[in-house]
Amino acid sequence: MTPPAAFPWDEVMAFGLGRLRWEPESFWAATPRELAAAMRAWRPGEPQAATQRTALLALMTAFPDT
Repeated sequence: MTPPAAFPWDEVMAFGLGRLRWEPESFWAATPRELAAAMRAWRPGEPQAATQRTALLALMTAFPDT
C-alpha cells in the first residue's frame, strides 16, 4: 500500500493568502473542504453548479453576518 501524498501546504497557502487575499485568521479558520471548494471555483473550464436559493437561505440563517 502506498502512503498518502503530503498535503500541498505551499500551493494552498499561496492560493488562500495570495489569490483570494484572505487574512491569515480566515485562512487558518477554513477547513480543507472549504479550501478545496474555493480552489475548484477558480479552475478554468470547470463549470460550477449554482447554489440553490433554499440552500443559500439556510446558510444565511445558520451563519448570519454580524
